[in-house]
Amino acid sequence: MADEIRAEMVANVWKVVAAEGDQVADGDTLVILESMKMEIPVMAESDGTLTKLAVNEGDVVQEGDLIAIIG
Repeated sequence: MADEIRAEMVANVWKVVAAEGDQVADGDTLVILESMKMEIPVMAESDGTLTKLAVNEGDVVQEGDLIAIIG
């Protein structure tokens, strides 16, 4: 079953840490968002393979936007 990681707030994608195809573990940082001068890490919520990375550095995400899928 795939696990979708979604944005919890409006933010800029400051840094992409993981890449599609990477093996990730629960708690691994996938992307770092920036909002109001704060860095917010977006972490994997399960172990698996990062099957889709839906953002790039410099993107702006809205609350609820898809960031990644872990399969």
